[in-house]
Amino acid sequence: MDHAKPLPGYLVQRYHGWKATGYADNKAWYRHLASNGQHPRAMVISCCDSRVHVTSIFGADQGEFFIHRNIANLVPPYQPDGDHHGTSAAVEYAVNMLHVTHLIVLGHSSCGGIKGCIDMCQGAAPELEDPQSFVGRWMDILRPKYALVAEENDPVIQAQQLEKHAVLTSLDNLMTFPFIQSRVAEGILTLHGLWTDIGEGGLEYFNVDTQAFQPV
Repeated sequence: MDHAKPLPGYLVQRYHGWKATGYADNKAWYRHLASNGQHPRAMVISCCDSRVHVTSIFGADQGEFFIHRNIANLVPPYQPDGDHHGTSAAVEYAVNMLHVTHLIVLGHSSCGGIKGCIDMCQGAAPELEDPQSFVGRWMDILRPKYALVAEENDPVIQAQQLEKHAVLTSLDNLMTFPFIQSRVAEGILTLHGLWTDIGEGGLEYFNVDTQAFQPV
């Protein structure tokens, strides 16, 4: 292995700053986490967009959330075919091994993955149509929902609508996992759909009674 290089200087400086302050001030807590394992109550499936900071939104400390991030916070349907399924593996671990009681899907505004899906559906992203495009094939999970927003003329509203459909698609797909179905039926696991507006700091949740997103 000759490809790995040392960290850039600014990250080294930030690490040493954290070790001397954040870690030093909470050393006992970190050692507690290390020796007692993790016991998060919730799993959060969010986008890997660098602007989405799950722990900051909820003021969470280390050990509180089991977080999985991917393009456009999508969950694929249950498909036990022996292939590589990173998101499904994370969900299985959180539910079956960590016994989380809340499963949260968090979408967000200005999502690049959603924009790519829209472009692909409108014929404006031939690179995503390439069968070898990982992003394109991942966004195929959401592609059928484009028909629900195709008539919207405002591109910002259209994107927000599809971002929220991405959350609902993930929630629907989570319910195709047998071990989630059984826990939801038993009342020991609850699913939650959220969407956050990055610029405004807003947070909305999907209300099953109104079948719409509304402010938290």
